[in-house]
Amino acid sequence: MKSAEKTRKTPTQPRSRATLDVILEAAAQLLESVGEPGFNTNALAERAGVSIGTLYRYFPDKRSIINALALQEKAAFEARVVAILAGETQGLARDRAIIRAFLHAFSDRTEARRLAVTALYATHDPRELMAGFEPVQSAFLDAEGRPLSRVTAFVLSRAVQGAMRAAVLEGADFLLSQEFEDELVHLGRAYLGHPTRPRGGRA
Repeated sequence: MKSAEKTRKTPTQPRSRATLDVILEAAAQLLESVGEPGFNTNALAERAGVSIGTLYRYFPDKRSIINALALQEKAAFEARVVAILAGETQGLARDRAIIRAFLHAFSDRTEARRLAVTALYATHDPRELMAGFEPVQSAFLDAEGRPLSRVTAFVLSRAVQGAMRAAVLEGADFLLSQEFEDELVHLGRAYLGHPTRPRGGRA
């Protein structure tokens, strides 16, 4: 059922969009500080500084809020990937820049992210969720400079993305560590046959 990912009221005016952004930012803060047991619409309305009536104009229940938060962050990550593929890597290798963008989503709020991602996978088709990675798959070449086959791209993307998702859902305490980022970069490059630096090196 897809109703959970939609708001009651689709914001079109800047003021409405701003209100929605405030609500979702407050939701992320609240989930991070109290977890799902302490997350409810009354607490959220207070944190966001809006009335409970305003909150319900946008969302029917707390599950829809968590889903909306997850979808907002998913869209932000996909936009960042587009920018990276266009050359905005901030001096990083492209593969590392994409991995870092994923690892540091949700403004590094790991508990809010875990809860939001759990909710998202419970309500969405995995194929839909993986669609955002298709531009990444088509942008990489193997060690011989050849485009990746469909199977190679599938295995690579699911291996790297699966490890990242597992770290998120399992609440791994190394999710934001440099070591974990390095291991993911090493995994992808080694699989494609690219030269890899010793672990702990940067590129």
